[in-house]
Amino acid sequence: MSKLEYKWLALSATNLGLLLGVMTGTALLIALPDITADLNAPMLLVIWVLMSYMLATTVLVPSIGRVADMIGRKNLFVLGAAVFTVFSLFAGMSQSGLQLLIMRIVQAVGGSLMMANSTAIVTDAFPRGELGMALGVNGMVLAIGSVMGPIIGGVLTTALGWRWVFYINVPLGAIVTLWALFQIRDIAPLPKGQRFDWPGAVTFTSGMFFLLFALTEGGFDGWTSPLVLAFFVLAAILLPLFFYIESRAEQPMLDLRLFQTRIQVFAYASSLMNGIARGALMFLLIFYLLGIKSMDPFTASIYLAPFALTMMVMAPISGRWSDRYGSRELSTLGLVITGIGLLGFTMFTRVDMSIMEIVVWGAVVGIGSGLFNSPNTNTIMSMVPPERRGIAAGTRTMMNNAGSMLSIAMAFAILSSGLTEEAMSALFIGAQVGSEGILVDVFISDLQIAFFISFVISMVAAVISYMRGPMPAWSDTYVAPAEPAKGHD
Repeated sequence: MSKLEYKWLALSATNLGLLLGVMTGTALLIALPDITADLNAPMLLVIWVLMSYMLATTVLVPSIGRVADMIGRKNLFVLGAAVFTVFSLFAGMSQSGLQLLIMRIVQAVGGSLMMANSTAIVTDAFPRGELGMALGVNGMVLAIGSVMGPIIGGVLTTALGWRWVFYINVPLGAIVTLWALFQIRDIAPLPKGQRFDWPGAVTFTSGMFFLLFALTEGGFDGWTSPLVLAFFVLAAILLPLFFYIESRAEQPMLDLRLFQTRIQVFAYASSLMNGIARGALMFLLIFYLLGIKSMDPFTASIYLAPFALTMMVMAPISGRWSDRYGSRELSTLGLVITGIGLLGFTMFTRVDMSIMEIVVWGAVVGIGSGLFNSPNTNTIMSMVPPERRGIAAGTRTMMNNAGSMLSIAMAFAILSSGLTEEAMSALFIGAQVGSEGILVDVFISDLQIAFFISFVISMVAAVISYMRGPMPAWSDTYVAPAEPAKGHD
């Protein structure tokens, strides 16, 4: 097998892993109301089934990326696929909301192992001049997962029950595990004499956990909760301590040089802001379609598809364009278009909003997202040497996931400010539907506020994206990867 062919094999293996992870997340989103009703679990606990996956992947991927830079990426990716598969089975067998939450958290560990390594594996395999195209294909697969997930989730939930949203991962996960085992290679040179920075990893992981949990739980349970306040204090202690440790560590867990260039800092920042701007979009629309429009899960999933379909089309195109023309303008334009779509939802969301309006504005947001993601990732990954690609990819994933978590928490805080938890739960599971009742009017008003704040954040992100400045002109050329050294396969 020639070296030229390996890049496509690596892309296929990582794409299968991405497809599995994204499909599960979006399928689960459409199934949340049924899980709430079937397990008789509090809505907040069931939402944490969704949020715990994002929380775990957010806090774990930087450390996993650093480990991958030290020992190689293949075995960690394969292990992640296997863990994800096994605990999908256990999640489907859960008999209570708490059991499901625990299984989902362990499943997230497997997902983190895949997510932290997939972008780095692709970056290792492709030359810089083709990297945007490859990352665009990644973006297209993410969009395909976003399209297929709600539809598959709607079909399975309606026909067989929500447990099959997890059971379907077992055969698919087995395929991903075996394909990655036989096709992925460790081709990037591994530095010798590396040590893992345990003090940095512990302070970072715990500090980020406390911060994100406090920000999220504050949106759900109130900002004056003793637990929320305690976690904010712990985060305020641990995160500065982490940066102090990293600034003096010989082999830091998070190489702070990733943030020494303006291009990198602003690319990471715009990724975070983009996550905050659109992370809650599908969450809010699920509430609206199931609660206000009284749709069944399958029908609702169909009307969520245009967002992902347009992103699927634009992601590889924008990736290729970024290879040719650069990423700054494309990323900025993508954020502006995303903002236009969010503004459309702000102006037109109402009880009698037409399905066509939902489709149109969802498609606009999808176009913007497709334009932004691939070029922005291309910028981040093109700026780091091979031995830092794992942590660079992990940090990008952390920023995006943290933004999505904060987005959902922010949206929930806005919605819950005008509705009791009982009223929210009734809307969520479809017990309170249609246009009757003052609670519905309050919900629509809060929904408009949430979309408007997301629009403003997207515009701020566009400014940040443009302020990164132009990419430097690269003079190096791609050298085909050598055969893997023995012991690293």
